[in-house]
Amino acid sequence: MSSEIPDVKLPQHLHRLFLAAALAGGLTLLVGLVISPARIWPAVFVANHFMLELALAGIFFVAVQYVSVARWSVGIRRIPETMALLLPIGAIGLLAILQFHPQLYPWMGGGEQLQGFKKVWLNLTFFRARTVTYLASWLVFAFAIVRTSRRQDRDGSVLHTRRNVRLAAGFLVVLAVTLILASFDWLMSLEPRWYSTIFGFYDFASLFTGGIAVIILLALAVERLAPAQFVLTEEARHDLGKLLFAFCTFWGYIWFCQYMLIWYTNIPEEASYYVERLRGGWGTLFLLNLFLNWAIPFFALLPRRAKQSRRTLLRIALVVLAGRWLDLYLMIIPPLAGSRPVLGIWEVGVAIGALALFALLFFRTLGKAPLVPRRDPHYVESLQSAHEQI
Repeated sequence: MSSEIPDVKLPQHLHRLFLAAALAGGLTLLVGLVISPARIWPAVFVANHFMLELALAGIFFVAVQYVSVARWSVGIRRIPETMALLLPIGAIGLLAILQFHPQLYPWMGGGEQLQGFKKVWLNLTFFRARTVTYLASWLVFAFAIVRTSRRQDRDGSVLHTRRNVRLAAGFLVVLAVTLILASFDWLMSLEPRWYSTIFGFYDFASLFTGGIAVIILLALAVERLAPAQFVLTEEARHDLGKLLFAFCTFWGYIWFCQYMLIWYTNIPEEASYYVERLRGGWGTLFLLNLFLNWAIPFFALLPRRAKQSRRTLLRIALVVLAGRWLDLYLMIIPPLAGSRPVLGIWEVGVAIGALALFALLFFRTLGKAPLVPRRDPHYVESLQSAHEQI
């Protein structure tokens, strides 16, 4: 089995570049904690939530493929599996933020006087207990699914596939509940007087759209680094392109539904969210968010050829990745920053450092298992063309 373990490493110059960026991000964090804690903590929260959602999107992707008995994705499954293994990094980061700077949430510092159910729900002890429950449930399922997949590399038993189908089904049920509640807790409660009943669905759409974009980027990178071991077929590129196109459209649909309903009803408790994000410089970012996450990928990926093109997929995935960061920025920063956007060395440095750290940990973790699950019963079929499948 050891001979099947690939030696997938970043080129030396890229490794040094990512390491330097990660160290620069860490230095920015340390200096910011001393000089500008009011700016650095929100920036850390955005970057950490970004990494947490990418890892969660990885295990969600794997679970959906198992439940739907998809064949096309088996050859690239190690990519989202490895993303899922980075879930503890985001979990630790979130717990550290809640422990050392709970003041991000105005209701934790007593600045917001809550009434009724909100007063019970937004209780610091209960809040932390729910956070641990969400993270623990995701970690248990993620490691169980990945561990079972890796066991199949040793004996090739189809029983591992069947077990993962059951685990994946259970995970999707748990995720459907916990992700919505986590979205309400971690993001919506930054503005405790505001509420939206579909905010959890909006966050899910954002999460999976960004996750697909990263899977595309990483799959293209691994194919370039190990072309003899990892094959990203034209059909797999096409399917990934269709998923990215579909979920960018789904994101746009949920975005419009939330905005249109709040604009139409014009209830002050709801409209305040958009009023704050449409004034001043926030309005420009608000419109840019719509272009990056929907308009550009929608029109660029309409042609079939575009969904199969490595160059087009690479460019659009980068656009969507930038859009996902901006989307999180607009969710988190406005109530913390005031009337004008803040975007400087603290925000940019931490974001670049987090992405560099994610890339370094991804490639380090990827090399600890076979690059493709060759003993999966559907692996050979995943390499066949569409005509052969028919």
